[in-house]
Amino acid sequence: GAPNVSTATAVREQHGHDESMHPCAPPDAVVWPQAVGQVQELAALCYRCRVPMVPFGTGTGLEGGVNAVQGGVCFDLSRMDAIAELSLEDFSVTVEPGVTRKALNKHLRGTGLWFPVGTVGIAAAMGLGVPALGCSRCLSAL
Repeated sequence: GAPNVSTATAVREQHGHDESMHPCAPPDAVVWPQAVGQVQELAALCYRCRVPMVPFGTGTGLEGGVNAVQGGVCFDLSRMDAIAELSLEDFSVTVEPGVTRKALNKHLRGTGLWFPVGTVGIAAAMGLGVPALGCSRCLSAL
């Protein structure tokens, strides 16, 4: 519905660039799915209609990966921000794509674990940008 879809110019421009040097290339629309089933339904619709899909976490990437150079629909996954599973024994955590490093470390406070500063900013989406760049890793003990 309306609070989960936008074609407003300002919203599209906000989602058409990241921190890279690449010029803004806004999508045709932005959607905010909140569950895996919604992502699946939207992806199936885009596939059937041959509309490009562009994932968006927090826009902190440096590669231009959010630029919708062929238009399409931007999937802003920031509302999918649950921490699904934490294994203290395995030093691993399963997160939804909208979880940020800051939110993850806040959740880990008091466990003796943290996600160390690395190649991602504090606002970077852990479940989207971090794995996309191949820089996910195990949690570290304090």
